[in-house]
Amino acid sequence: MSDDYKASIRNIAEEPWQQFPGHFGGALSKALVHPETTGSRQLDYRISTYQPMAYVENHVHKVQEQVYHVLDGEGLMDIDGVSRVVRKHDVIFLPPGIWHSIQNTGLGDLTFIVVTTPIKDE
Repeated sequence: MSDDYKASIRNIAEEPWQQFPGHFGGALSKALVHPETTGSRQLDYRISTYQPMAYVENHVHKVQEQVYHVLDGEGLMDIDGVSRVVRKHDVIFLPPGIWHSIQNTGLGDLTFIVVTTPIKDE
């Protein structure tokens, strides 16, 4: 194994908030486990906080699987054209080929974990 592929412990405060492409209106994330932050090869683990009205545009992944775990707040998740309310303690699994988006339609911040594997959608 190379030197950049090793175990790590990081505090959430060490990673800056970012607004990734396709995210709008205060849809902020911290890439806590990612090739650029930890050297991970198969896993992208982020915490996201969306301000009211913030959203990610509707999109689809070719090979990536995703899990969303809502920690706080509520919003709407569109899955293949069907909108559902999501709120604290909801866990959403998205296989490849499913069009999806999430937006904060609540009164406060919507905070959730997103886990994606593999890293690249190829």
